[in-house]
Amino acid sequence: MKKKYRLLVIDDSKETVAGLNSFLSRDYEVLTAFNGLDGLRAFEQNEAGIDLVITDLVMPEISGVGVISIIKKKYPGTPVIAITGWGEHPGALATEAAADMVLDKPFELADLDRHIKELLERKK
Repeated sequence: MKKKYRLLVIDDSKETVAGLNSFLSRDYEVLTAFNGLDGLRAFEQNEAGIDLVITDLVMPEISGVGVISIIKKKYPGTPVIAITGWGEHPGALATEAAADMVLDKPFELADLDRHIKELLERKK
């Protein structure tokens, strides 16, 4: 049996997390967190097993930009997709923090899935 990739979804919107978890859990194992600090804790507890991170940019505790910076500094090979509803400025920050992709909310789930597959394929 083929191993499922493990994704970490971090967003302070419970609706966003629930929707992404429901959609992504068909093809992936999904871990979730509702703020940047909890997301980093989940990543550290599962560092060897997290294949890709999807994080919101504007969150309490630690911002998504902070999450991306920390993950990319410690684990540069981990792909990160930043999602934001706040226009260009946070997107520019996410790019500067080395996010592999920035998607503006709302986005199509099919597009997200395609980007995930592309990033995981590159990681191999």
